Amino acid sequence: MGPVPESNTGWDAQLTGSGSGPEFTAAFRSAIERTCQDFCAHHDPLLAPLGGDARRLGDAARRSVSGGKRFRAAFGWWGHHAAAGTAAVDSTALLRACAALEFLHASALVHDDYIDASDVRRGRPASHRAFADEHRDSGWTGDPEQYGAAAAILLGDLLLSWADELLRTCGLPTDRVLAALREFDRTRTEVVAGQFLDVSVQARGRADVDEAMTVLRYKSAKYSVERPLNVGAALGGAAPRVQAQLSAFGLPLGEAFQLRDDLLGVFGDPAVTGKPAGDDLREGKRTVLVARALEALPAADAARLDHALGTQLKQDDVDDLRGLIDSSGARERIEKAIDGLTDQALAALARADIAETARVALGDLAAKVTRREL
Repeated sequence: MGPVPESNTGWDAQLTGSGSGPEFTAAFRSAIERTCQDFCAHHDPLLAPLGGDARRLGDAARRSVSGGKRFRAAFGWWGHHAAAGTAAVDSTALLRACAALEFLHASALVHDDYIDASDVRRGRPASHRAFADEHRDSGWTGDPEQYGAAAAILLGDLLLSWADELLRTCGLPTDRVLAALREFDRTRTEVVAGQFLDVSVQARGRADVDEAMTVLRYKSAKYSVERPLNVGAALGGAAPRVQAQLSAFGLPLGEAFQLRDDLLGVFGDPAVTGKPAGDDLREGKRTVLVARALEALPAADAARLDHALGTQLKQDDVDDLRGLIDSSGARERIEKAIDGLTDQALAALARADIAETARVALGDLAAKVTRREL
């Protein structure tokens, strides 16, 4: 097991008994940010002898795990407390375990941005674009785009490797870590398989609502909420019954979150999303929103929407497609689905045999992720 930093009493004071309100959220994000950056810095002595290129890769890793909402880590944190209650825990070790979920997320985003040919992530160039630009600006030989693709694939692989290392060396009891790693292994298999489902759907250029919902569930919904809860609960020694109860809460909530994300991908404000308006339409994503619109629109309008997906759309084109989706009633149906899934999740949370503090915090998180207030 690798070196584990000493417990930070400042974090302990800020993160204990603070619920999930603004003070906790700010303290937790700060603690996760520092944990992620410290873990990247821990690898500097290993990368330094490899020279400047390896340092650039390490810098890219730092950028990839910097910022963000941190709600996957938060679900891991409260999953632990749901199972363990008020039992004492090394906060620094638990933060390291929760930060592993953020490394997994960063890895998925780097790979996903390349697969989707996205230009922007969190208001800055996506990793493959940044590497390609560096190649081009430096006047190197070969194809800048190919270099960017190769670098992004390797960066995502590195982040995925570090996610495993961080959880495995977090410093919590070995039996609990092994139990969490089993959940983590399942999570990674689901994410990769879900991503391949998405790639295959895009290649076929069609997806009905059921197919789109399956992609949503395995590419994003499970690893965003349900599995972080399961990982955290395993670290807290959860019994199978409690894990099942947390899944009954986490899966519909994760689906509601992703449906909200799909709405933002079409109708969201770039100042909030960090991506261009209507980016999902330009990328041709076969989301549940799009599937609902295609099944409801008149044939001619459905064909217009279908043929426009994944093409070079100007803003007027995006506005036109948004109008089609709105007129189909799909946006309203997705809003109702989000409400229904959220209600289902909260009902499961109310029945769960978990610590009351965690129940309150998870209810608050549920409201925030489905309204995207985090």
